[in-house]
Amino acid sequence: MSVACQTMVNAAVSGVIYTIAPSPARQDNMMISAAWGLGEPVVSGEISADQYTVTRRKPHRISAVSLVRKPRKLSLRPDGGTVMRAVHDSFNSNACLTNEQVIRLATAAMEIEQFFRSHMDIEFAFDQQGELIILQARPLHVTLQTTEQVCDIAAIVKKYPVLMQDCGLIAQKGIAAGPVFVVRSSADLDNFPSGSVLVAKYASPLYAKVMKKASGIITDVGAATCHMATIAREYRVPTIVNTGNATELLKTGQEITIDAEENVIYAGTIDALCFYGLTTERLEETYEYRLLRRVLKKIEPLSLVDPTAPEFKPENCRSFHDIIRFVHEKAVDELIDLHYSQRHDPKAIAGKLRWDLPLDMVLIDIGGGLAAPAGVNTINIGQITSLPMLAFVQGLDSPGAWDNEPLSIDLGSFMSSLTRTLPTELAGPRYVGQNLAVISKEYANISLRLGYHFSMVDAYVSENFNDSYIYFRFVGGVTDTTRRARRAQLLQKILAENDFMVEVHDDLVVARIKKLPAAEIIRKIRLLGLLVGFSRQLDVLLVSDQHINQFVSAFEMLAKKNITQ
Repeated sequence: MSVACQTMVNAAVSGVIYTIAPSPARQDNMMISAAWGLGEPVVSGEISADQYTVTRRKPHRISAVSLVRKPRKLSLRPDGGTVMRAVHDSFNSNACLTNEQVIRLATAAMEIEQFFRSHMDIEFAFDQQGELIILQARPLHVTLQTTEQVCDIAAIVKKYPVLMQDCGLIAQKGIAAGPVFVVRSSADLDNFPSGSVLVAKYASPLYAKVMKKASGIITDVGAATCHMATIAREYRVPTIVNTGNATELLKTGQEITIDAEENVIYAGTIDALCFYGLTTERLEETYEYRLLRRVLKKIEPLSLVDPTAPEFKPENCRSFHDIIRFVHEKAVDELIDLHYSQRHDPKAIAGKLRWDLPLDMVLIDIGGGLAAPAGVNTINIGQITSLPMLAFVQGLDSPGAWDNEPLSIDLGSFMSSLTRTLPTELAGPRYVGQNLAVISKEYANISLRLGYHFSMVDAYVSENFNDSYIYFRFVGGVTDTTRRARRAQLLQKILAENDFMVEVHDDLVVARIKKLPAAEIIRKIRLLGLLVGFSRQLDVLLVSDQHINQFVSAFEMLAKKNITQ
């Protein structure tokens, strides 16, 4: 068994913060107790401590101070351990915290309360250099002394104008208040103020960047099951989506209260309602939540990573994630074999796409993806009935998307590309160079090898927007690692601006989006087709970081011209 060792803070002052004054429970004040030295005798009640009452709302104000004599303090011994020492007479009756330190504590305490969405019991210390250190924080269970006020919330909220009611869907329950901050672009997120209510048109997963700082979220468009809503539930941020026109009704700086329990948005800050919301039972403290966390350990972990490894076998599946990965890889192998065994199955519909682009692509129909007779060898664009496949082809075939002009490549970049290995998950040696699409009426899985880079699109279009999704993967290039990384940054910027959740690792780009209406999913797939064609040789042209934004702007103009809004 191991022994855990933890650094001891050489505290000049220690204490405890209750983010809500406990006796009687007051909605507008927090309480701070502090004394000289280490905090153990303060917590145990062995010594008396100064008491500070501070307003919860910004700007925090010290409303009351109660100072006591503090003749003793617990200190660290140079040779280890602790010892109780006398406090010098000139200090034992003085306040152990300055006004500045009290305000710093109040600010930190409210940020912690906002993060955990609960009143908190926080232990702190200021070290010998005056640095604030949060030692621990746990939920504070407050017994309400103002029951009659809580019961009269209905009467209290009547005093505040209703801005929106029963508009949209509740994605995460809760109550929050704060100033509105309308997000128009991803750049606005860099200036998002802590404690503000995020208001935006789309329910973008990009908002995870500021989720810890947001007191609430309201969107014009979105689903309660979208990825952003999932993140909001993880952070317990009260969220209402699909309101229709929140960005038109609400203005930046406007103080509002979100009641995501009853689906109402009020003008102004309703303290009583916020206080009530913080006293409800925390989800993660329920038995059901703890049970689901244990069950998730059997579902989520992935151990079968490499499909070419000898260990990639059914008996090595350790979770449902492993089972799904194994079944998916074997199913793809079978689908690829379908084309090559077509001569043995005269009913199979598969063939090479005939178009003007210098790109060989084989289409395999697994149900309603092609309006072509069985046994044909070539497919026209007009014979594609797969919604996602047709959208991708239209985007790839857009005017200006495909540049056939040869580009000069320096020898170093070319040699760098030759030393790179084809990712094993894209295709086996038998199919290297084969561009393949497995399609049905609503589904498409497209694997492209264009020169020295590789793209994969997996998409499903459904009238039930909860089922619709797009998965996009891009890696590779013919240049050095720096230029390939620049193209990855360019793709990240473009995809993020179009509401995709994007991950970048060196020159690998992985993007996802889901739960959008069918027409919007189709538009996003067309955009991907345009992007694949547009970025095909851009790693050669991205000779400096300044070129990234230039080509982002060029793509935006091309997309505005070719992709229907």
